[in-house]
Formats: sequence, C-alpha cells, structure tokens
Amino acid sequence: MTKIAAGKVPFETTLLVRDACLCLHVQRAARALARRFDEALKPLGLTNGQFSLLMSLNRPVPATMKSVAGLLAMDRTTLTAALKVLERRRLLKIAVDPADRRGRLLTLTGRGQQALAAAVPVWKDHHRQIEQALDDAGALRQSLNRLSAQ
Repeated sequence: MTKIAAGKVPFETTLLVRDACLCLHVQRAARALARRFDEALKPLGLTNGQFSLLMSLNRPVPATMKSVAGLLAMDRTTLTAALKVLERRRLLKIAVDPADRRGRLLTLTGRGQQALAAAVPVWKDHHRQIEQALDDAGALRQSLNRLSAQ
C-alpha cells in the first residue's frame, strides 16, 4: 500500500477508495434505487421516501414518532418535515398521544390508504425487476440488515 505523506493523499488511494469502499458502493446503489422508485412512483404523486413513510404507518394501531423514526432510520427533525408534507396532502393524520401529551400518534387517512394501495403494485413490479437483476437478493438483504443492526 502507498505511504501517505503529510497533507497529501496519493491518487492511488483515491482509486482504492473508489474501487473498494463499501460505503461509497452502498450509497451509489441506494441513490440509483431511489431514482428508479422515484420515477416509477412519480405518476402517483409520491417519492420512494413518501412510499416508505406511508407503508410504515400501515398498521392496525397508530404509530409513534419513535417507532417510525427507528424503522426508517431517520432523525426526528427529518421525519417531522416529511410528515408535514404528507399531512398537508391529507394522506396522514398527526394527533397528540393521550397517554403522553408530548408524543404524537401517526395514522394513515382514507386518502393515504388509497394512495398506498395504488402504489403497492408499482412497487411490487419494480422490486421484482430489481431482485431479478441481483445475484442473491436475500443474501444482500441479510447482510444489509446485519450492518444496520450494529
């Protein structure tokens, strides 16, 4: 490996990072997947992030901010901003938690359920296509889940 002089990183190191960095490769793949799903969901007026957020609220009981933030690996500030957009579109309802007035409960509205129902077939079709293009989608999913659990 090339020795790094003070204040200067050799170009060979740049090539090594470009070719070997797992973080870079996962970020690039995530952006490419996000673009594909954004394009597919655009006719429905949703982004891939909004689809994931609506899906995270598809529960038999209202979701807490904490549970949704944990599931989506989002900080509360980012989640709050994303929720406000969907609340303005009347796809979800944000209510004060009666058990803890500081907390909020999140629920899909009928309109939100309809939007999600329309988006699921689009998601299924694109997801199937992407999985078919991968060598072993199950192994990739397991590996990524192990990394995110650490």
